[in-house]
Amino acid sequence: MEKRFEISLLLDFYGELLTEKQRNIMDLYFDNDLSLSEIAEINNTSRQAIHDTTKRCEKVLSVYEEKLKLLNKNHKLKETLENIISQLENLQINIKDEKMNQLIDDMKTQIIEII
Repeated sequence: MEKRFEISLLLDFYGELLTEKQRNIMDLYFDNDLSLSEIAEINNTSRQAIHDTTKRCEKVLSVYEEKLKLLNKNHKLKETLENIISQLENLQINIKDEKMNQLIDDMKTQIIEII
């Protein structure tokens, strides 16, 4: 997974654990794609201070993931749900009962909404 995309995902999971200022800087850099200089200007600070903050936050987010593994668990959950959908589709091929097929379609729809 591309590092920038991974950090953005980690922000989704652990961003609330950062300070408001850290979260704002990380959001501007990773989600809004502003440059360090642009963020420094917005925050009335130096480019180096913004760089240091982003690197420090990246490390903190990585430590959270190492300990809590929420991103990894989410990825595994999505894979499992996709496998369940596939198995339901295979089951549906062999079922001729229209009500049962509708029930399976409803279950697939509910799973897709979760993903």
